[in-house]
Amino acid sequence: MITQAPVASPRTPTRPESKTRPARPWTPICPLDRVEVERGVVALVAGTPVALFRTHSGDVYALDNVDPLSGASVLSRGIVGTRGDVPTVASPMHKQAFDLRTGECLDAAGVRVRVYQVRVRDGIVEIGEP
Repeated sequence: MITQAPVASPRTPTRPESKTRPARPWTPICPLDRVEVERGVVALVAGTPVALFRTHSGDVYALDNVDPLSGASVLSRGIVGTRGDVPTVASPMHKQAFDLRTGECLDAAGVRVRVYQVRVRDGIVEIGEP
């Protein structure tokens, strides 16, 4: 889901990073306006194809692009929609729907795709660790 990066003001103290856990790296992907509403795009992140999706509500999600049931790198070309209140993408291969929030397949128990953290900072979509 999309998150806005906090903006520090002169009156807002910033917290130093934890000394026990390093800061999670964020990888800039593209400007937000390059991710069309109800469409997917794919980016190669550290050698891994990652699918980005933007919903009508403005949320942005990121999943592995490989459909675990067919093995094809095609999820970015899937149909974005909902099942009830669940934002989904349907694989273009066999039409199984995946929850964009969790990566869980709604049509095949125990099947899921990896989900990545997503944020938009200064109009740029960034991907964090899965």
